[in-house]
Amino acid sequence: MRFLILVKASAGSEDGVMPSEQQINDMAAFHEELHRAGKLLDAAGLQPSGKGWRIDYDGDHTTVTDGPFTETKELIAGYTLIQADSREEALAWTKRFPNPATDGGIGQIEVRQLFEKGDFGGSDAIERFEKMGMID
Repeated sequence: MRFLILVKASAGSEDGVMPSEQQINDMAAFHEELHRAGKLLDAAGLQPSGKGWRIDYDGDHTTVTDGPFTETKELIAGYTLIQADSREEALAWTKRFPNPATDGGIGQIEVRQLFEKGDFGGSDAIERFEKMGMID
């Protein structure tokens, strides 16, 4: 089972405030533990939304909106992708995730389980994703 830990953005992360040396150290220690346990698949921080864009869809019509986006509670500042044997194991790991707030104050992560191949059943379209190595 794969789980995506979404690190929610804060006013600080959206302003480009970098984490403190202690925060980077805490994150490195946590991710090293995940790596040693064979649970870490990927992790990265994201640039502020001012360097990004959104694409909205209305049927076949698309609209591009450049960042920044004002609602930080709906933005993502980074992610960690882990492998776990169960929801309970993933929960245990994520309870140990260091506070991601750039000021050490109020922070939030959201955890979502990824779909696996068996969740979709068999189809030619799913096999195409499998051939690309996108579905396990």
